[in-house]
Amino acid sequence: MSFFRKILITLWRVWFYILIAVPIIVMFPFLLLFTSKEKYYPQFFFLARVWAKIILYGMGFYPIVKKLETPQKGKSYMFVANHTSMTDIMLMLSIVKNPFVFVGKKELVKIPLFGYLYKRAAIMVDRSSSKSRFGVYGRAEKVLEKGYSVCIFPEKNYLDETILLNPFKQGAFKIAVAHKFPIVPMVFFDCKRKSPWYTTHGFPGKLRIGVYSSISTDGMKEHDIPYLQTKIYDLIDSQLRQDPEQSALNAITVWKRINKIS
Repeated sequence: MSFFRKILITLWRVWFYILIAVPIIVMFPFLLLFTSKEKYYPQFFFLARVWAKIILYGMGFYPIVKKLETPQKGKSYMFVANHTSMTDIMLMLSIVKNPFVFVGKKELVKIPLFGYLYKRAAIMVDRSSSKSRFGVYGRAEKVLEKGYSVCIFPEKNYLDETILLNPFKQGAFKIAVAHKFPIVPMVFFDCKRKSPWYTTHGFPGKLRIGVYSSISTDGMKEHDIPYLQTKIYDLIDSQLRQDPEQSALNAITVWKRINKIS
């Protein structure tokens, strides 16, 4: 990679964090108002969607969504997707209109400004604490009682750039089965290639998203969770492998070439 290209990518990546911060600063009075009471969450969620779109389009990304099913307004869902980039958060917010709450690791709260927004749109979990992990179910129940949805990126070790799709944790599927609400599988095809976790590569362009038919959990019990987990994993994995552009697989090839991994 040429020195000039490295400089451009570095500036582009810095611009990403500027885009995260500036809208939050501008909208801060409204964010403060809409996070003061739970009843204002739909208004807060609307601003979060505006914030996400500013970042995506400001970075030169434009989402292209293919829906096999459109989630019904006013209905609660569990949204699950592969997780290959910080951009995934903005992408999820920009394309899902049903107000939802993320379930995410508490470490993200430490990111300046972004952490302020994230902890108000997420159920925080300390993965090292069994008590915190168990408490997610109670907090998720409160969210569902208000008619909102939940979003979880279920991969265990999503930072591993050499794996197309990491194994799933069971948390998302346990919550969905316990509360009997459908799961909407989603596939982010291009984030791993165009906006990877490592900051030395990436480029603007289209971000393709597949939104697949919801999977009902009616009648399912705890013993059905491994089946449900495997079914959704296989669906997402197969879509990534069958992608005509092979975007995610190419991302792995690039990572291995950079790090001289055979």
